[in-house]
Amino acid sequence: MKKEDSSALEKMIFRNTRGHIGRQVAVSPENSSTRHLCYGRIILNQSHARESFSNGDRETGLVCLDGEAVLKVDSQKIALGRLDAVYIPRDSQVEVETKSTVDLAEFSADVSGKYPLQIVRYSDVEKNPGLNFNTGGPGARRHLNMLLAKNVQAGRLVAGFTDSEPGNWTSWPPHEHADMLEEIYVFFNMPEPAFGIQMVYNNTDYPELITVVRDGVLFSCPVVFIRTFRFRVIAYHSCGQWRPIVRLKIASSEWSTCSEDSSKGALDLRPDENSDQRLPRLGRVA
Repeated sequence: MKKEDSSALEKMIFRNTRGHIGRQVAVSPENSSTRHLCYGRIILNQSHARESFSNGDRETGLVCLDGEAVLKVDSQKIALGRLDAVYIPRDSQVEVETKSTVDLAEFSADVSGKYPLQIVRYSDVEKNPGLNFNTGGPGARRHLNMLLAKNVQAGRLVAGFTDSEPGNWTSWPPHEHADMLEEIYVFFNMPEPAFGIQMVYNNTDYPELITVVRDGVLFSCPVVFIRTFRFRVIAYHSCGQWRPIVRLKIASSEWSTCSEDSSKGALDLRPDENSDQRLPRLGRVA
């Protein structure tokens, strides 16, 4: 393996991204394979109940992985419960507060356009067959939940989560999103001793990466290799039984509108008249 290839692989796996209290940005273009995406966690409890930040030129998404919180975005207050999401426009002042505990996934991407503040209730996603559906055949059955997709206006961000059937692949058949998307995957709701297996390969006889993933692990799809790599995660094993895995997928695209073909479970990104056309093209769906 060439030296530059080895360096890129080291920027793919980030462990224990939830091992803190407060706000921490764990992944950025400076330390990972992403060009635009940043990812962090905001974890609050009664002893550390409040955080605040400004997002500058970065549009921001928050997904409530557990607990509940009240956000204040500029002058607007928003209550978030488990699996609710919010899209926050660039140039916003954000305050997060909880009266109990909360675990928020925070992700962002640089944009030039400014889009409206948008709240996505998971209770609404559950009722929408275009945002909440099953896909995959035997051995790869999984349930997709699109949180920030065709239902929101955005410059780059797309986000949703997948939970698999016990023992099934969470992604099948082999595919990549190449230049259209850069992607990160965050594994959550996997209590110890649960684990999954992440594989990245072009040739199955000589995979570039095979590693164990656990709760709080982030996998960043490699920009250098993304044209040829395929990646897989299998449902995790815990206490002698195969159980579902839950994986939050976050992607960055040049388009502002993402639609999901529920018959295929395939991302179909189309330019919108309000999209940020000046952003560089990132690729095509394979």
